[in-house]
Amino acid sequence: MRSTRFEAFPVSTPTVVQIFTIVLSHGPVTRAEIARRAVLSPAAVTKAVRPLIEAGYLVEEAGEESRSALGRPATPLRVDGGRALFVGVKVTGDAVIAVLADLCCRVRVARHVALGDRSPEGVLVTVNELVAELLAEAEGFGVAVRGVGVALSGDVARADGTVRYSPFLEWRDVPLGELLATSTGLPVTVDNDVRALTVAEQWFGAGVGLSDFALVTVGAGIGCGIVVGGRVVSGAHGVAGEIGHLPLDPAGPECHCGNRGCVEAIAADSAIVRDVRARTGVPVADAAEALALAHAGDPGAREVYARAGEAIGRAIGSVVNLLGPERVIISGEGLAAYDLFAEQIRDAFTASAFGTAARCDVRTHPLPFEQWARGAAATAIQSFIGSDAREEQR
Repeated sequence: MRSTRFEAFPVSTPTVVQIFTIVLSHGPVTRAEIARRAVLSPAAVTKAVRPLIEAGYLVEEAGEESRSALGRPATPLRVDGGRALFVGVKVTGDAVIAVLADLCCRVRVARHVALGDRSPEGVLVTVNELVAELLAEAEGFGVAVRGVGVALSGDVARADGTVRYSPFLEWRDVPLGELLATSTGLPVTVDNDVRALTVAEQWFGAGVGLSDFALVTVGAGIGCGIVVGGRVVSGAHGVAGEIGHLPLDPAGPECHCGNRGCVEAIAADSAIVRDVRARTGVPVADAAEALALAHAGDPGAREVYARAGEAIGRAIGSVVNLLGPERVIISGEGLAAYDLFAEQIRDAFTASAFGTAARCDVRTHPLPFEQWARGAAATAIQSFIGSDAREEQR
């Protein structure tokens, strides 16, 4: 596979990364506003942005002058999204979605292919083919691809790109980052899919400007990305946020993790399909058929969704009680059933949230699978500018 000439980000000191991230998330923004947000002196901001402007990563907005507190013209800065491109890849149990995104994480090209072979070898072939396609597309933009981000469910060690355990792919200890870096010739970042999506929401989506929020995903699994103090939390062992494995009922259904009564064993798509079959006697084939049956008014199917909503609501209550986020964003393909369990989520959350924690802003934010691949691209951008190294040092 063809490689691209390596180009490092001009400066990756903590101050420069902090300033660049502010402009990336909030731009166009003046130097004075950057100084306020970063708690830096104007001189420090001016020094930090100079090499980024010279290298073309930051540009001044012509004709957009405002006035500073001293009455001097203040020209806003913005990131030149077209300065670099990145590939983001989301791997599921039956498909691979890939996007070509610019430096502002705007999707320029998207690809979606079925995954016939879940083995590491099979996934590598599919991902390499998609990366090659998107590298060819990048040539049309006249801009080099600077990194590849890959996101998939499970226990992923971002530091070295090893997939320690992925239940949907049935993988253990696969050095995916190393294998893809060798085959693509590009820097590769591999992360848990929910954490990757959280990075995208923090920098470019519903979490912009929030120092503390959580992203709860519902669908094939139940996941949670956590941001505390402006930092995406992975935990000492890399598995922070696994609310899908909070045990709610010791006598409940067995979970694939080996425990009983986990949120995921009650509210994930496969659990809902299993329980709808049991309650109704209808041999629904998948989540779409279970949902259609519930929407048709079948009381047994609707009870299953109500129970799932209660489990999700209790899990969100636990997150809010422990971390006190300003906002909880609910997303994922499972939102297609939101009308069936929204009331139960709200009631269970309110009942389990302690005191003023119940004031947390809980909202939904539907995101198609393409956005999960965009999240993977966001992690590649994060690695390129050195923000991931800064996070690990904190």
